[in-house]
Amino acid sequence: MTRPNPLGEYLRARRALVDPSDAGLPVRGVRRTPGLRREEVATLAGISADYYLRLEQGRDRNPSPQVLEALARVFRLDAVATQYLLSLSAAQPSTPRRPRREVVPAGIRQLLDTINLPAFVESRRFDVLAANRLAIAVSPNNKPGSNRLRAIFLDPDEQDLFVDWEQAVGGMVAGFRAALGNDAADPRTVQLVGELSLASELFRRLWARHDVTALAGGRFRLRHPLVGELDLRREKLPLSASGGQILAIYHAEPGSESARSLELLASLAAV
Repeated sequence: MTRPNPLGEYLRARRALVDPSDAGLPVRGVRRTPGLRREEVATLAGISADYYLRLEQGRDRNPSPQVLEALARVFRLDAVATQYLLSLSAAQPSTPRRPRREVVPAGIRQLLDTINLPAFVESRRFDVLAANRLAIAVSPNNKPGSNRLRAIFLDPDEQDLFVDWEQAVGGMVAGFRAALGNDAADPRTVQLVGELSLASELFRRLWARHDVTALAGGRFRLRHPLVGELDLRREKLPLSASGGQILAIYHAEPGSESARSLELLASLAAV
């Protein structure tokens, strides 16, 4: 059985995304494949072409941080992507860890019941572990037991909910990969990625890019069937000592039309 090679996969994906002219290289003739050639990466990073080939092929899995940082500069990675690259060289367990049961802290469950905003807790794999009534009113796919990544790619109603759906899924896939870090070989993650890869050509393309993005809030727009368009902000707060759980909270600008629509939705959800 072939050992997973996340470092090599990431290097190949990022190499293909760098335009040679952006790296200061002259472009002559027709290139059969996009991006940089291996020997070009090696030259720009100051390492031998043979050593870089071994990294891509997984024959060397423990490069120094200095080598990885040099490669990050070649690939024009930001700080988040550079840290992700460094994490891929960490030693991996020889056997998969037994999946553990996710438990949401009691205090956070109490918070969900008292906060007057849509809020839910999700795992590193974007499984919804707990949610309040208003979060489920925003989208039925925010209910516990759902997986938000599966929903946004495979549920047409969820896709219709997002005004900027393609932008939303790109950010979600990049955030998903960042949340996983170097633990993408977890059996449940492999199953989810396999399912989405078979069902969605767009997911396959986005996953193959190996983009990563920081855990952060952001603005997004929804087209809700009951209260119309909602212009919201999303805050993502990591829960300490939880194995990567995230508390997500949606809110609108105070006094805005979206804030009034959220209040209306809250009253409808309370009936």
